[in-house]
Amino acid sequence: MTIPREDPITLEPFPCIEVNQPIGNFYIASIPSDILLRISHADIRRIEKERDVETYLGIQRPLSQKRVKDLQIYVKTSDACFPTSVILAISGTCAEYDERTRTMELRNNMPETEDDGEQINLIQIAQVIDGQHRIEGLRNYKGPPFEVNVSIFVDIDIPQQAYLFSTVNLAQTKVNKSLVYDLFDLEKSRSPQKLCHNIAVALDSDDSSPFYKRIKRLGSATKGRFGETLTQATFIQGIIGYLTKNETVDRDIYMKGKIPEKAGADELTKMPFRNMMLEDRDMEIIDIIWNYFDAAKGRWPTAWDSLGRGNILNKTNGYNGLVRFLRPAYLHLTSPGQVPTTDEFKALFDKVRLKDSDFTVEVFKPGTSGSSELYRALINETGIDSS
Repeated sequence: MTIPREDPITLEPFPCIEVNQPIGNFYIASIPSDILLRISHADIRRIEKERDVETYLGIQRPLSQKRVKDLQIYVKTSDACFPTSVILAISGTCAEYDERTRTMELRNNMPETEDDGEQINLIQIAQVIDGQHRIEGLRNYKGPPFEVNVSIFVDIDIPQQAYLFSTVNLAQTKVNKSLVYDLFDLEKSRSPQKLCHNIAVALDSDDSSPFYKRIKRLGSATKGRFGETLTQATFIQGIIGYLTKNETVDRDIYMKGKIPEKAGADELTKMPFRNMMLEDRDMEIIDIIWNYFDAAKGRWPTAWDSLGRGNILNKTNGYNGLVRFLRPAYLHLTSPGQVPTTDEFKALFDKVRLKDSDFTVEVFKPGTSGSSELYRALINETGIDSS
């Protein structure tokens, strides 16, 4: 599609700080999100065939539409924040820095050539080196002013752009998800994430719990403990869907001093613990999860307590299969809001012919296929409706 050429436009000068580093000079500034969307584009990494030779062009990764959708929800929350810089590359013909006023001016009119002055489209002024998902997350944003801090590199060549992109995205260390969940403990307001964290802590710290000292709170082994088989992130991601379909939205509602909407009858078949959360019935939610996994432990005690290699029941695959089965098992026994006993859950597990020795990586392969196979086995042998 051909984009119509725009008339010459010069954007109002904005404050800039010049930074000197070994790579050269660049500029730090704050740009309103609507302006940033007007002037920027991402050169998505692609393969083009030219004369039977694959020519690699571009340095950005394809957009993740799921991540964009998540960010579009996030930017509407009351404490939305993008603290790290979006990195832009701008041609020197489109940018002019005034050392005296410490401001930068952007324009889309190129210098005159022998033929004629050339105009480019505003969206072509700034190429995004890093931050394309954040920018797209702000598209169609209608909230209060949202300024984005940017690092602007003027006349930086393609190899340097590629180097910056790889440095930012490959050298950085991702934050461990278990640590992220653990930090919800510090929040003052209620949220699905904080409740799930509290459930994990409660089950991990009680010596009669089936998960006693089994959960890696920070995602890695805790000093002095040798029986941890699950990360906190794995545990929480398994149960949070029973409380909410969008934890970010619910958290924001709680932060505003309000209570999220209760689930209707149809929604409760997917989120059976949601209304209990909204009614602050936390201890009863803990009891349900406790009783369910205590029943699994009672049915297969050897596999549950085994720390040997190859055993899967008390590890990620076993947990994921079991926690997925919790919803149909719970709804088979009772209606949302009630608390089945350990014996009631155990009666269901007793119908399953699997033996302790069956919970191995040979029977249930590593990865999602193994956990799905366990779930199907539990559904088939108990005869429970999984719809």
